[in-house]
Amino acid sequence: MTDTLPASASKGATKRALVDCDVHVEVPRADVLFPYLPEHWIEHIQQSRFKGPTDTAYPPRAPTTARPGSRPADGPAGSDLALVRDQALDAPGVDLAILNCAYAIDSLHHPDAAVALASALNDWLIAEWLEKEPRLRASLVVPSQIPELAAREIERVGDHPGFVQVFLPVRAQHPYGSRLFRPMWEAIARHELVAGIHFGGAPGNPPTPSGWPSYYLEEYAGMAQVFASQVVSLITEGVFDQWPTVRVTLIEGGFTWLPAHMWRFDKEWRNLRRVVPWVKRPPSEYMREHMRLTIQPLDAPASRQQLLEVIDQLGSEEMLLYASDYPHLHDADPLDVLGDLPPGLARKIASENARAWYHI
Repeated sequence: MTDTLPASASKGATKRALVDCDVHVEVPRADVLFPYLPEHWIEHIQQSRFKGPTDTAYPPRAPTTARPGSRPADGPAGSDLALVRDQALDAPGVDLAILNCAYAIDSLHHPDAAVALASALNDWLIAEWLEKEPRLRASLVVPSQIPELAAREIERVGDHPGFVQVFLPVRAQHPYGSRLFRPMWEAIARHELVAGIHFGGAPGNPPTPSGWPSYYLEEYAGMAQVFASQVVSLITEGVFDQWPTVRVTLIEGGFTWLPAHMWRFDKEWRNLRRVVPWVKRPPSEYMREHMRLTIQPLDAPASRQQLLEVIDQLGSEEMLLYASDYPHLHDADPLDVLGDLPPGLARKIASENARAWYHI
């Protein structure tokens, strides 16, 4: 990969094809799902204290949760199609966008409620988003805490052309490589969907290996460690050896931590490969073949030259995908980042990598 910066970086002004791999949509209220829920669950929500998932990885008053002007008159940011269309598609000139809905189905301990709400949510995504805007694709939501039921939901709607991915919160009760998740991985592989491991999750266990933090900053900054643990689990427990076609995207977890993680994982694999004989290749090779990462939020040095060095250390120009993370607010503008990259690499990150990865 060349490390020469363009003579004049247009800071996002250059018109280019864009595929946005992370646009958030939100369920404004539980009752918007009523048209897609069985009568039993409508009555249950209306007459009990249960109002659906209440946990969120994005506290309403956190500065990162919503950029200025992204909240509609009624409801949270990301809940209004017209506003999403205007701000996330039309304004930046996005050709295609993949919707991610972080409705915390994984927080529900009632398995029937989790299944009913996941199904209703996916039907809502189809009817209210995918069928109304041809530039949209989506991640289907599953009760990931119950892998057999997650597989059942994938079987139900996994062949819908609008769904290109399965939404899996990075925080989970067990690492996703665990054999407990084999029914889910089998369904993902059979339907040729990408597994989108996304920032957040509400499984009920602490978000750090040391227990519960005191502040949101600790949880937010420490989420990269959770992503790293899932990468280790998937490779070590043989997910890619058992299902060689499985593709995984790490969404909203940064990417600059990955090169050092590659080196450490490769080193330890060489020392301990006898205990996992099914892992036939260095872990970094599995990562380059089976994993992609979105560029937002950008955890990068101020120097663009140093950023290019980090990208070069990945050993592949195919691993990074453009994402705005709309409507969340970050310091770096991903369009500015593209404007500072060599043109060929910028094209790949902006759209070509995503089109090849998601087959869109």
